Amino acid sequence: MRTQGKARTKPTGGRLHKARGKRIYEMGSEPVLTNLEKNKSKTTRTKGGSSKSRLLSAETVNLFDPGSKKYSKAKIKSVLKNPANRHFVRRNIITKGSIIDTDKGSAKVTSRPSQDGIINAVLVKE
Repeated sequence: MRTQGKARTKPTGGRLHKARGKRIYEMGSEPVLTNLEKNKSKTTRTKGGSSKSRLLSAETVNLFDPGSKKYSKAKIKSVLKNPANRHFVRRNIITKGSIIDTDKGSAKVTSRPSQDGIINAVLVKE
């Protein structure tokens, strides 16, 4: 179980001894690395009974054109740049802030695909 608790070591490198175990409210989840394939999503239950749609893979994007101020659907060709991790570009993993190449030009991703379940992007001028 992945938890989001305190670190096991002090800033100096010394060990911290736990006073208690893990709690269920500290539980986290494994990262979902949205890649460039056929559209596939998964719904997970969250705290309070709500649900979260996780996008496992995608091939289309909701593209916003700031010039015409209109949305359109576009097909994703590849990932050009990813500020989260440079190795994500080789693996075509899409995160928020990624620059993707679409059939209508390059665009910057504004949504969090692994949290929102959809990819929204803004067309960027080069």
